Amino acid sequence: MEKTTLRTLETPCLMLDADRMGRNVQRLKSHLATLALGLRPHLKTGKSVEVARRVMMSDAGPATVSTLKEAEQFAAAGVRDIIYAVGIAPGKLYRVLALRAAGVDLAVILDSVEQARFVADASREAKTRIPALIEIDCDGHRSGVLPDETERLVEIGRVLHDGRAELRGVLTHAGGSYSARDQASLEQCAEEERAGAVKAAEVLREAGLPCPVVSVGSTPTAHFSRDLSGVTEVRAGVFVFFDLVMAGIGVCTVDDIALSVLTTVIGHQPDKGWILVDAGWMAMSRDRGTAKQEVDQGYGLVCDVHGKPYDDLIVADANQEHGVIALRPGSEGILPDLPIGTRVRILPNHACATGAQYDSYHVVRDGSDVIEAEWPRFGGW
Repeated sequence: MEKTTLRTLETPCLMLDADRMGRNVQRLKSHLATLALGLRPHLKTGKSVEVARRVMMSDAGPATVSTLKEAEQFAAAGVRDIIYAVGIAPGKLYRVLALRAAGVDLAVILDSVEQARFVADASREAKTRIPALIEIDCDGHRSGVLPDETERLVEIGRVLHDGRAELRGVLTHAGGSYSARDQASLEQCAEEERAGAVKAAEVLREAGLPCPVVSVGSTPTAHFSRDLSGVTEVRAGVFVFFDLVMAGIGVCTVDDIALSVLTTVIGHQPDKGWILVDAGWMAMSRDRGTAKQEVDQGYGLVCDVHGKPYDDLIVADANQEHGVIALRPGSEGILPDLPIGTRVRILPNHACATGAQYDSYHVVRDGSDVIEAEWPRFGGW
């Protein structure tokens, strides 16, 4: 049977460089090992059992998810230790209870007394203790309780603990680290994340409440943590693939990015300096996460078929199914000669968003033309 190659795949399609992914995973695990902490990877980036098994500490977890669909899919594959790391809504608790009844240690997160009461009521009604972590706002990025909101923290904790739910601990995510641009700033974000979570845990313990878990993490802070005293676990997700946003922050290099979109040249507009490809925003996503960074990568950075970037060549614009390749504004480079039918690969701004456009990964090795596997991925909520 003839092997599928980069030259024979239908385009656009999603490519995964298994060698780069392996190095990325090992890099973070090795760093956390020096801090004597384990990893609870966020599986929302991969949304794939094959990827998850290569990232988790064991086939049973621990793991983090962003949708209950993810929790259900990974539970069916044998993962037994999961945090659903999006604030819980009461209408979703029946699915949480179903997974727990099936033997999955699924915990939820919340940041309000109202949510805590819903969880406590559901626990009493089901005659089981649903574990919950209180989300902490360590940097004003999104949701959560401030570490110094002592009364609010304790009230939420008491509603859970006294209401027959399980107060498992605190959890925070330093989303503000995505705005950092140098090592000192990233290290500061990591310390603020740690300090905020540890302070909140101390508030609960001083009030006589349990707080066994202190969970922190984002891809930037996970890599730039220097001291994680008081923390019990680290979460991160996009590190498995990396992307142009992470490269712009300084967490990785462009050569570390494991995910790309394979596309084909379908036309030219020489007077405009354009090369047209069959990967538009439906293939790349609408994410323009590098637009606020020092280097704007458009809709993605253009590479040759093996993933080597062309100088200053980006997807400058995109329609639904057309990508417009051009030189970066201000570049003095020369547009490469890419005849119709040429295959190129596009590195994405945001791996999670681009991955979400596809239902599988085509797995390759560095420098190889051969597709060695196709790994399914899923979407939905």
